[in-house]
Amino acid sequence: MLLRELVEKKLTCYEESFADWKEAIRANGNPLKREGYIEDAYLDAVIACVEKYGPYIVIIPNVAMPHSTEGAPGVLKTGIGFMKVEEAVHFDPNDPEKDARLFFMLASNDSEAHLNNIMQLSELLSNDDLVNDLLTVKNDEELLAVADKYGGE
Repeated sequence: MLLRELVEKKLTCYEESFADWKEAIRANGNPLKREGYIEDAYLDAVIACVEKYGPYIVIIPNVAMPHSTEGAPGVLKTGIGFMKVEEAVHFDPNDPEKDARLFFMLASNDSEAHLNNIMQLSELLSNDDLVNDLLTVKNDEELLAVADKYGGE
């Protein structure tokens, strides 16, 4: 399902560390950009939202869901980009709960497909064991192994 789709659509990347959260968001967007889902304008919009509203994109410890408002510029297709980072990215130096190592960037130009993506992602992230396993993956092969372990998610 979702994890397998991300690999098949080439929307994954694996990184060591970043100087700051903005760099991490740009890197998370690279596969989406390369595959024709978004343009740089969308990454600028996501960063602007985090600067304005704070690290609301860190939905649970270790997991960020970078996105912007619906109708944001630079979105060509609806999709999700996945990035795993070895060293935590700090969104708020005073709040370790706002650190992230798993990034699921959402891009939307179709609200129905977007809601479906959010539902699939929420279901996936509600499984603590699966999230813990995702924190160990280093490449697409390991990501697919996690997908298989949890019934093709």
